[in-house]
Amino acid sequence: MKGIILTALVLLSFAKFSFGQECDSLVKSCYAHLAADSKSGKAFISDGQVYQAFVDAEQAAEFKVTLYGGSLYRIATTAGIEDNYVIFNVYDQERNLLFTNSDHKNHPYWDFKIDNTLDCYIEAYLDIDKKVSGCLVLLIGFQK
Repeated sequence: MKGIILTALVLLSFAKFSFGQECDSLVKSCYAHLAADSKSGKAFISDGQVYQAFVDAEQAAEFKVTLYGGSLYRIATTAGIEDNYVIFNVYDQERNLLFTNSDHKNHPYWDFKIDNTLDCYIEAYLDIDKKVSGCLVLLIGFQK
């Protein structure tokens, strides 16, 4: 009996370590989406939060965020090697859809200007035609 419990604990520890490693590497690659690009010429500054979740085909992650007026924002996502694994939707407080990257071939980031401070929800999930489970990472960057 002790052997079974010990084996279960070892497997659980390995699974947690594996999840952590996967998410850590995804965070690093997601930061690349905040770097300067040819469109704006300026890099985005992270808001300091790393939004991540381990999801499967039946789950979505939801993050409540406040976006402040007068800033240009970028929402960036990743869930693996390809940039188009994550679908994300941005909703206002009344759950009105403001944006979905599914209308743009699951593009991994979106830039937008906020004129007035806005509390919103960002829902993120995996495109099950491309990946059925794993860690997804979302970053929010801004320019003043």
